[in-house]
Amino acid sequence: MDRLVSMLRAAGDPTRLRLLLLLRQAELTVSELIEIVGQSQPRVSRHLKLLGEAGLVERFKEGSWVFCRAADRGVGSELGRAIAHLADPALQEADRARLAHVREARAQAAAAYFKANAAEWERIRALHAPEREVEDAILRQLTAGPIGDLLDAGTGTGRMLELLAPSAARAVGIDVSSEMLAIARDRLLRANINNAQVRLADTYRLPFENGDGPGGNVKGFDVVLFHQVLHYLDDPGSAVAEAARVMARGGRLLIADFAPHTLEFLRDEFAHRRLGFSDREVEGWFTAAGLAPAGIQTIAPHAEAGEKLTVKLWLAEKKKKDRG
Repeated sequence: MDRLVSMLRAAGDPTRLRLLLLLRQAELTVSELIEIVGQSQPRVSRHLKLLGEAGLVERFKEGSWVFCRAADRGVGSELGRAIAHLADPALQEADRARLAHVREARAQAAAAYFKANAAEWERIRALHAPEREVEDAILRQLTAGPIGDLLDAGTGTGRMLELLAPSAARAVGIDVSSEMLAIARDRLLRANINNAQVRLADTYRLPFENGDGPGGNVKGFDVVLFHQVLHYLDDPGSAVAEAARVMARGGRLLIADFAPHTLEFLRDEFAHRRLGFSDREVEGWFTAAGLAPAGIQTIAPHAEAGEKLTVKLWLAEKKKKDRG
C-alpha cells in the first residue's frame, strides 16, 4: 500500500504528470524534456528523480546523455497506463506539439547520418538475397511460437525491432553506436512502436541479470537475435555465450549471418572481421554455451555474375531444467 501511495503522490504533481505522459509516448533525453516542458534543468531533473524513485520512470546513461522512459513492466507500468488513459487530452495538446518538434529534429539528424552511409550499406545488400526475403525467413522462424521478451543484440538501425516488436511482449535493442541508436529511436517513433526500447551496451557484457538466476526469480529473454552482427566481432563465441546467459530456460537464439565466403573487400572496407561462418563453427558455439542446435536455413543469393553472399539462419534453444 505504501508503494502505491508513493507512486500516486509522485504522479500527482502537474509537472511530473506532464513528464510521465510524455515518456509514455517516447524515450526522451533530459534536455529534450527541458525543451518541451519549458522548465530549468535542476527542476526537471528533480521531478525525474522523484518519478524514478517511485518506479514510474527509468533513467539510463548513454555517453554524456541521460535518457528517460516510462516503466515498461510491473506496477509502475500498469499505473502509468491507467493515468495516461484517464488524463484529459486537451491538457497534453501543447506538449504533443513540442514533442512533434523534437521528433522532427531527431528525424533530420538520423536521416543525415543514414544518407552519409547509405551507399556503403546498399553495396553490401546487393551481394545477397533481398532483405525482404531474409526478413520473411526470420519472421517465420521466430513467430512460429510466442516471442515473449525479445533482445536484439546489435540492433543497428532498429529494423529487427520494427519487424518483431509487434509480435513480442517487450523488445530491447542494444548497440555500441550512439549514432545507430539515434536512427533506431527515430524508426521506432515513426512506426509508433511503444513496447520496444534501445540501450547503449556491449554484446560481450550485456546489462541484464542471468536468465535463470537463483531461485528462478529472474525471467530472462525468451528470444535473442543476432542479425548480421557476429561477423564484426573478434570473438563471436563469447557473444553467443553472453546471450545464452541472459536467456530464459526454453528460450531461443537466432543468428542471421553469412556462410563462409572470400570477399576480402568486406574486411578491408567494411570492418568485417570474419568472412562468414560454417555450420560446424556456429553449432560449436551453441554447444559450448549450453544451447541445443535447433535448425539451419540457407538463403541463397539470386543468380548473378560474380561471387555473392549466402545468408544462413542458425537456431538454438536453451534447455529447460530437468524435473526431479
